[in-house]
This record gives sequence, structure tokens and C-alpha cells, in this order.
Amino acid sequence: MRKSLAAAAVVAGTLGLPVLAALPASAATSGGQTYSATLSPVPLNGQTSASGNLMLMLNGNSATITENASGLASTFMGGPFPHVQHIHGGADGVCPTASADANHDGLITTTEGAPSYGPILTTLSKSGGTTPADGTNTKTSPSGSSFQYSRTIQLDSATVQAINGGTAVIVVHGLNPATAPKAATTEKSELVPSLPQAATAPAICGKLVASQMGSVPSGGAATGAGGTAGTQDVGILAIGGMLLAGSGAYAARRFATR
Repeated sequence: MRKSLAAAAVVAGTLGLPVLAALPASAATSGGQTYSATLSPVPLNGQTSASGNLMLMLNGNSATITENASGLASTFMGGPFPHVQHIHGGADGVCPTASADANHDGLITTTEGAPSYGPILTTLSKSGGTTPADGTNTKTSPSGSSFQYSRTIQLDSATVQAINGGTAVIVVHGLNPATAPKAATTEKSELVPSLPQAATAPAICGKLVASQMGSVPSGGAATGAGGTAGTQDVGILAIGGMLLAGSGAYAARRFATR
């Protein structure tokens, strides 16, 4: 093994390639699983410019989550717009379609989307509690039109079961009143009656699916009020390491033949 690594290093030096240090352990090598979600606008709700990507590395009940989001509502009552976000689950495991608008007011509310994605199981807060009871705590939610989020949290059994069972869905809430349907500003939120529907209605949504990637795609979203810590692209480093090792083994065989 040491000879192979040495040969790889020699080849790398000959070709002018950087020699990689020891690769960080991925979720796969540590016995866990990586999941990803592509977050797209919820139909009818007028957030067509919003999008996001989320990566969740699950090892037992420990989840390391990284996320980029952009194009969301930027301000609310003179401050950055708070975007509460959650892992929903236990239902159909999908994002709602336009048919979820049960009262035909042109808006899909959080409760109207619940048959598709289920109730709140875990709150993706920047700090503090992550239970369903923390689901509307705007003080600990990411905020602004764009944000990067990174946090490791402990999940309860219901959330782990939903993730492993394929029914977990990521939902980011909060609509831009300028582009949202009229009902978003004229109706009261069923979650927080003191606020309009725009404050809590789902903006972007994505199903969590098993992934082979090691980190969330970087770029696209400016740093906002979410967490700032990122993760290395384990997948790319692993591929580079395998190519490097393969080149070293090939060179060693040719040397031996000669």
C-alpha cells in the first residue's frame, strides 16, 4: 500500500499534479447515508425566482445539513425576511401540486400542502431548538433573499424513519408579497394568526432522496443569515484520489515491465 501511494506521488509530481492529503471520511465510509433535495417553487405561490439545494449526511440520528437558497423574499417589516424551514414527513413524501389549493383562492398554504409533505418533524433553525414546536420561531430561522445554512443536529426517530422511508420533504416558508397571490396578503396565517399567509406559506420545496454526492453544490447563493460553515466536496476529492492512485499503479506496472 505504501509503495502504491509512493508511486502515485511520483507520477503526480511528474505530471505536475497536486498531491492530495488524506481524504476526509464520507458518510458512506463512516456507515451513514447522504441525501439531497433540489428546492423548487411551490406552484401558485408566486416565488418563481426562488430555488435552493440541500445536502443531508445522516449517520445514526446525527444529521449534518448544508444548504444554499436564493431568490426568496428579502425584507419583512423593515428587516430581513425570516424563512422558517423544516423537514416535513409521514405523508406522501412529495411537494404539492396546484391541485392542493383546496379553497381555490390561488394560494397553497402550509396546511393545504400537508397532505403532500406531512407535518413538521424537525425545524432547521440556525441555533436552539429543532422540534416542531420551534417551527415558527423567526428569531432562529435563516433570513434574507439568499442564505447559506450549515448545522449538525440530532434527529428524533420519526424524522429518521421518514428520511429512510422516502417520505421526508424539505420546505422553506415565506412569500414575497410583491409576487405572491392576493390571498397571501389578505388572509391570516393559520400557523401564526397575527401574521399574513405570506409570512408562513411554503415558498420552495424538495423531496429528500438518497445521493452519492458528498457536499451541497457551492455558489449561486450569497451568504445570508444562515450558518456560514461549509463542507468539502468529498465526492470530487474521492474521484481525484482514485484517479491519482490508478495513475500510480499504472506507472508502477510499466516500470516493472521495463
